[in-house]
Amino acid sequence: MSREREIANNIDEVQEQIALACARAGRSVDDVKLVAVSKTKPIEDILAATKVGIRDFGENRIEEASEKIPAVNDMLDQTVVWHMIGHIQSRKARDVVPLFASVHSVDSLKIARKLSSLASEEGKTLNVFAEVNVSGEPQKYGFEASNWQIDAQQFDMLQQTISQIAQLPGLKLVGLMTMAPFVSDAERTRPVFASMAALRSELASKLAISLPHLSMGMTNDYTVAIEEGATMVRVGTAIFGARNT
Repeated sequence: MSREREIANNIDEVQEQIALACARAGRSVDDVKLVAVSKTKPIEDILAATKVGIRDFGENRIEEASEKIPAVNDMLDQTVVWHMIGHIQSRKARDVVPLFASVHSVDSLKIARKLSSLASEEGKTLNVFAEVNVSGEPQKYGFEASNWQIDAQQFDMLQQTISQIAQLPGLKLVGLMTMAPFVSDAERTRPVFASMAALRSELASKLAISLPHLSMGMTNDYTVAIEEGATMVRVGTAIFGARNT
């Protein structure tokens, strides 16, 4: 089987699983966007995915993206949307703005303000997600939100932070992003995703802002994430195979 056919078959399978998860949750499949995580993958794999309709791709390394994104854009007639899904170092923020339309990993006010300033300089509006750490895992980036339902101080701090990000020029806050623990039984991630969905609703209500998107769910748990309200899932391995190191 050719590599193109392999990728096409994988995408068909992922899209079928998305449809089944949406059906179980009583949602429309149109409510969920598939972001194909192409980090470490060659340009040829990305082009193969575009041939079967994928238009959203996620990258997490600035150095890699700086070479791949312009090259892919030059090879395509149609427009694709590039999503930054990895942690951003302040010194590399300047490179993010021209490359990406969407940033899922705004994990500090410092980075939010830096991106705001740079996007404003370029006359660009960058779609951003506030990354929150709902699971409480110390190794994960994101605004602390593991006890938001019972810790009033934590929720108030998060609420203030989200409000500040929402007001920054050059940025459009479109939602929240999280990563669940990597576990063998995807059902164990359900409480994290449910908490995330509840947090999004509470913040939108308290701040009177629109937070239409929930970026959550990866290869091992995206169907559970969809059942709990994800509007964007970031799937790499199930489409392109194991990560290249």
